[in-house]
Amino acid sequence: MTDPPSDRFDDLSPPVLSAIAREAFTTGPVLNRTLQRWRPYIVPFDQILRFIPEGASILDVGCGGGLLGALVGATRRPRRFVGFDSSSDAIAVARAMSGRVGSELPGGAFAPEFLRLDAGEPWPAGEFDVVTIIDVIHHVPPAHQRDVILRAASRLAPGGRLIYKDMTRRGVVRPLMNRLHDLVLARQWIHYADIDLVQAWLTGSEAGMSVTHRAFHARGWYGHELLVMDKPRSPP
Repeated sequence: MTDPPSDRFDDLSPPVLSAIAREAFTTGPVLNRTLQRWRPYIVPFDQILRFIPEGASILDVGCGGGLLGALVGATRRPRRFVGFDSSSDAIAVARAMSGRVGSELPGGAFAPEFLRLDAGEPWPAGEFDVVTIIDVIHHVPPAHQRDVILRAASRLAPGGRLIYKDMTRRGVVRPLMNRLHDLVLARQWIHYADIDLVQAWLTGSEAGMSVTHRAFHARGWYGHELLVMDKPRSPP
C-alpha cells in the first residue's frame, strides 16, 4: 500500500487534531465532548494517520464515539468510512458528529457510516483498503482476541493495511495507569494482548501479512504500541 503523500496536511500535531475534534463534537454531554477533544494529546493519532492514504475505504473496528472518523475525514478524504461499536451511547455520539464533518470540516464532502454491532455479529459487508483496531483488543476476553484480529485481517482487500494500536504492558506505572483509566471511564478490567503475539497471529499462515511499521509511543503516563501490517496483493 502507498503511504500518504508527505505534502498533504503535514501538520497532524495534537493541537491541530484537537481543534478538528472541537469542531466536530459540539453536541452531547460535556464530558463526552471534552474527552474527544483531549484524546489527540494522549493517543498517537498523529502517527496513526500517517499510515492512512488519501481516498481509501476504511473499516474502524470498535469506533467508539467516532473520533478517528472525524480526523480521517478532515485529513485524508476517504472514499468510504464505516465504523462499528457495541456501545449504543458511543454510536449515538458518532452519528451526531457525522452530521457535521461533511460540510464544516476541512476535506470536503464526507459521509461516514456508524453502526451498533457486537463483535460476534456480521460485520459491514465488503473489503476495505484499511482496517483499524484502535484501543479495542484490551476490552476483548483473551480467548477471543485472536479471532477478532484475524477477522479484521480477513476484511482487507488485496494489498490492504491493518493498523493496530493498543495499550502497552511495558513497565509498571504505564500499565497501571492504563488500567485505572479504563476502570474509571469504561468500568472494565482490561486484558492486555502481547504485541508479539498479535504480530505472530497476523504474520502466520492464516493472514500471511507483513510488518510495515512497529513502534512504542509514550504520551504522558500512557504507553501505546502501534503495529502496521500489510496484506499481499496476491495470495502467497
